[in-house]
Amino acid sequence: MTYTPRIKILYKEKTKIFIEENSYSSCMQIPKLQKIVLSKGIGDFFEDKKMIDYALDEVSIIAGQRAVICLSKKDESGFKLRKGLPIGIKVTLRRDRMFEFLDRLITIALPRLRDFNGISNKGFDGYGNYTMGISEQIIFPEVSIEKVKKISGMDITFVTSVRNNKEAFSLLKHLGLPFKNV
Repeated sequence: MTYTPRIKILYKEKTKIFIEENSYSSCMQIPKLQKIVLSKGIGDFFEDKKMIDYALDEVSIIAGQRAVICLSKKDESGFKLRKGLPIGIKVTLRRDRMFEFLDRLITIALPRLRDFNGISNKGFDGYGNYTMGISEQIIFPEVSIEKVKKISGMDITFVTSVRNNKEAFSLLKHLGLPFKNV
C-alpha cells in the first residue's frame, strides 16, 4: 500500500466540481498545481557564513527537501553586492512533497499566525500564479524556537497550469487555502 497525501486525494475528488463550474469538456483541462517554490532572502546574512547555513537548514527542514543558495549575478554598489555572493535560498517542491507541504501549511502553520483571518487574495500575478509572504519562520512546527538565531520571513509561490487569476483562485480555494472574505 502506497501513501498518498490528503490534499492530493481531495484534489482528485474536486475534479468534478471544476468540470461543472468552468464547463470544461475534458478532465485534462482541469487546472493543476504544478509546483510550490519557497524562497528566502538572506541579504543581511551575507557577512556571516554560519547564518546562511542556519537559514539553509531551516528552509530545508520546512520543505522536507534540500534547499539551494542563490548567488548574485552581477555587482550592485547600492546594495554592497559583489558577483557571486549569496543573496537568497530557494527550494522547489513538486508532486507528493508539494501536496504534503500544502497540507502542513493549511492545517498547521497558517492557523499559528497571530490574528489570522485568512490570506490576502491580492498576491496573484495575472498569469495564474499566487505568491504569499510569511513574516516568521517559527509558525512551522519543524523549526525549533531554541535553534532559531534570527526570526525572518519567506515567500511561498504557488505555480498553476492556468493562465488567469480567476481559475487559479478557484483552484487554490478548492485545495483549501483560507482566503479572506472580500
